[in-house]
Amino acid sequence: MDMEAFLTLHKDLPREGPGAPEDVAWACALAGLAADAVICDAGSGPGGDVPALLAAAPSGRVVAVDAYFGAAADARFAEDPRVRGDTADMAHLDRLPEAPFDLIWCAGALYFLGLENGLAAMARALKPGGVLAFSEPARFVDAPDPAAEAIFEGYPLRRPEEIAAVTVGAGYEVLGQRKVPDAGWEAYFGPIEARVAELRPGADENLTVVLDEALAEAAAWRVHRDAIGYVLTVARRGA
Repeated sequence: MDMEAFLTLHKDLPREGPGAPEDVAWACALAGLAADAVICDAGSGPGGDVPALLAAAPSGRVVAVDAYFGAAADARFAEDPRVRGDTADMAHLDRLPEAPFDLIWCAGALYFLGLENGLAAMARALKPGGVLAFSEPARFVDAPDPAAEAIFEGYPLRRPEEIAAVTVGAGYEVLGQRKVPDAGWEAYFGPIEARVAELRPGADENLTVVLDEALAEAAAWRVHRDAIGYVLTVARRGA
């Protein structure tokens, strides 16, 4: 993929992955999050989930970490001293000055590290008893159509219970799981489709490829959304 074309499509979008404020509220309630919690939004995109995180911890702090969009998150919340954007490596959140964290929120990004590696990296950055809430690609049927699996580009799709088992094996206590709702996906794809329509006239070859791929991904998810998607898992790190 041409990264310049990808960033042209994604510049100034409200979020960089499926999700909804209700997901954040549910996860924070399960975590028993304190009002002054120190939170990391790992793989934050431009900070689409930061308002919901702040609503759950109004006197807390949020570090929004994203290699490509951390600076955009920093600019978006420049007037709020509770928020800082950072372009740090998500595999080394333990090196951030705010670490260790009470909560790490990771919406649709942990899989870039791989589930096992990601769970280990997050544990290093959490306080003992801290909570990780992450959405992971999952399958809801035994054998999804290959076109459905292609949405996640060959990433191994597990059932929710298999994700929970790996999480427990990594030293966490699973507090709950739920499927990311369709509204969360539409909140991501809707702005992308509007941006595609805006950029299509005059798009060069590289940008056209990226625009076509984005529309194909949205169409494939809508066809196969009962078979694949994201599962949000909330898990407490052991002491």
